[in-house]
Amino acid sequence: FARIRAVLRRSGVERNVHRLSLKDLEVDFEAREVTVRGQGVHLTPKEFELLYYLANRCNRIVPHRELLRAIWGPDYADELEHLRTVVKQLRKKVEPYPTNPQYVLTHSWVGYELRVPK
Repeated sequence: FARIRAVLRRSGVERNVHRLSLKDLEVDFEAREVTVRGQGVHLTPKEFELLYYLANRCNRIVPHRELLRAIWGPDYADELEHLRTVVKQLRKKVEPYPTNPQYVLTHSWVGYELRVPK
């Protein structure tokens, strides 16, 4: 989590999301609490870090390599399978229909986006 905050600081991103509220998904990043349809959900550290990183860049496509470097470190910049696995696990936990995601969207050959309605 500290590594992600450092990356955010270096990237010049000033926004630091503390809370995310979507239709049936509530996330308190400071308390590390996730609720889906009123039920508490446990996210692994990597799932939580990924959600936090995407939340700080919501409605923006984040390239695979950027996510891999931020979550796993520079040695994993080409390990796309790590990222795909964590995205799949995260979707199972937070999406109403994981096979047809509303929040964590895939942009083929580019990256992922956390879609937050405006």
